[in-house]
Amino acid sequence: MKVGFIGLGIMGRPMAGHLLKAGYPLVVLDRNKRAPELVAAGASSAGTPKELAGQCEIIITMLPNSPQVREVVLGPNGIIEGARPGTVVIDMSSIAPLASQEMAKKLAERGIDMLDAPVSGGEPKAIEGTLSVMVGGRQEVFDRCYDVIKTMAASVVRTGDIGAGNVTKLANQIIVAINIAAVSEALVLASKAGVQPELVYQAIRGGLAGSTVLDAKAPLIMDRRFDPGFRIDLHIKDLDNVLETSHEVGVPLPLTASVMEMMQALKVDGLGECDHGSLVRYYEKLAKVEVTR
Repeated sequence: MKVGFIGLGIMGRPMAGHLLKAGYPLVVLDRNKRAPELVAAGASSAGTPKELAGQCEIIITMLPNSPQVREVVLGPNGIIEGARPGTVVIDMSSIAPLASQEMAKKLAERGIDMLDAPVSGGEPKAIEGTLSVMVGGRQEVFDRCYDVIKTMAASVVRTGDIGAGNVTKLANQIIVAINIAAVSEALVLASKAGVQPELVYQAIRGGLAGSTVLDAKAPLIMDRRFDPGFRIDLHIKDLDNVLETSHEVGVPLPLTASVMEMMQALKVDGLGECDHGSLVRYYEKLAKVEVTR
């Protein structure tokens, strides 16, 4: 089964690498020559999405947002122009659920199936091959593609029909954003009150306040490591999709909206390319304190 991969960024490069290691023949779209190591390891390259689609049974996209996915899938020289009936497009980007549904409908008119399969775990989990993948689409298409997706992931769960994967990812991004904000508030409070944040972290991580987010972000915050595992700019994009979707279905999200404004303030301060753990710097600026070990 030949697999195509479009979107060789921070996440996409290691994800594509896992497919190669698992033995799948791989075709990549690498017009900017960003991943020569994949070609060196045995992947072939294509010049357009149409050219790539004509060679593959499964095509994976991992792109920044809905417009980029729509362009690659439906635009000139797009996947829809080259894919044969029976091909499956697996969009692993985090985009608006409605966009996934619209693209799936267009593809279905050509006999092409689609799954929306956004991921959680950031760059570290992409490198490890232990991402969590939440999938929307028909059960039989999910079953056909499960083994391919599992080469990049520790967890692959179908949550419903097309669009459900991205709804699940939006829920995930709400929890992550608010969690990071809560961790930031707590560590800034401890620091300003004169208590070592490292000791606070060790004391609470085994109790009810413990979480994957706490364990992932607190050590990086205290070490002042804000290089991007997941950028503020990308989390803003996700929360924009969250709030748009929530307004469409009539669900007020006041905590999410507050964290969105914090991230927007950080972007204005020039921190959009930093890790979303940089939320702590919003609180540090207000409290005039820095969280360190």
